[in-house]
Amino acid sequence: MNKLNVKSNLLDHSEAKVRLLGEYLKRYLNIISNDGFTEKIYIYDLFCGQGQYENGGHGSPLVALKNVKDTYFSVINQRSNKLPKIDCIFNDIDENKTAILKSIIEEKKLHHHNIGNLIITNNDYKEEVKALQDRFRNYKKEKAFVFIDPYGYKELKASDIKELIGTHKKSEILLWLPIQFMYRFSDKETPDVLKNLISDLQITEDVKSSSNVWDFIFSLKQGFQKYFGSDYFVDNFTLKKEENTVFCLYFFTSHIKGFEKMLESKWEIDSEEGRGWEYSGNAPSLFFDHKTNRLEELLKIFLNSERKYNFDLYEFTLKEGFLTKHTNEILADWQDRGLLDVLLNTTDSHARRKSFYVKYYKAKDVERKKVYYILK
Repeated sequence: MNKLNVKSNLLDHSEAKVRLLGEYLKRYLNIISNDGFTEKIYIYDLFCGQGQYENGGHGSPLVALKNVKDTYFSVINQRSNKLPKIDCIFNDIDENKTAILKSIIEEKKLHHHNIGNLIITNNDYKEEVKALQDRFRNYKKEKAFVFIDPYGYKELKASDIKELIGTHKKSEILLWLPIQFMYRFSDKETPDVLKNLISDLQITEDVKSSSNVWDFIFSLKQGFQKYFGSDYFVDNFTLKKEENTVFCLYFFTSHIKGFEKMLESKWEIDSEEGRGWEYSGNAPSLFFDHKTNRLEELLKIFLNSERKYNFDLYEFTLKEGFLTKHTNEILADWQDRGLLDVLLNTTDSHARRKSFYVKYYKAKDVERKKVYYILK
């Protein structure tokens, strides 16, 4: 495939990339629009491009608009409570690309003024990030979702993402990275955007010791997690196109519920492609070539360290990149084999069988510590 086709056609990995974006936006908009607090939602695409590939495939701005419109009119707009407006802001420094994008949006009637504003800009990325940092700090009843796809861009830094999330906790970030090389990341092969991130995250030695591409991807995820701290959640979605072609999306948020919805989106796509969860005492992995699922072993270590309650297990499961249903399957198997006791915290008596209570609870909900677990 020549370079023109790589750039212009919606390849399998790009289709999965924008599909993940769309799947998450549907969930995100439903949650935020019905939280009873948020009055305005902003969706930003900082490298939006022209929105459509030569083969007709939809790029990120068209996918965002379609999901905003569909969700708003099919689900959100049917409810009686006050609904937030949803503004879409698309930026690309290339005016030719945004001119094409505008015409496609008009032709396909993808934007409706009742939903919110459509804003298209041609700002330099560094200027745009700085402006957003200042804007997000002033948000009170607003929320923002930011998609960053820095194709061919060299100056993306980890500090950009950290500043966009910031202490205000009003935004979430989805970042697409060009990890289209296997794990032998020599200076000659590594894209500048990755060099910058490796340096920012101080994971140079971890990268050098990576034995395969999955180790590298995991090192980058761990580097992001350490860089952001325990108050934030980081996960990745990996796409393998060919033997030596791997792409990766990273997701950043301070909200565990939003994090769970991204994981649900990711696992829905994985399951359809035959890479999803199967548990029969020894589960295969999420990835094509990474056959060991680590969750069962991780749970054993986690539960044996000290007393753990149901919300502890909920948070742990998500931070490891899995869903609560995966943990519940393992707990049920252990319980069937007599390896696990689940006890009510208030009485130390056994909870009802198969009741694990691994789910989201609000911060002050006493049900966070409804049960605890003893692994034999």
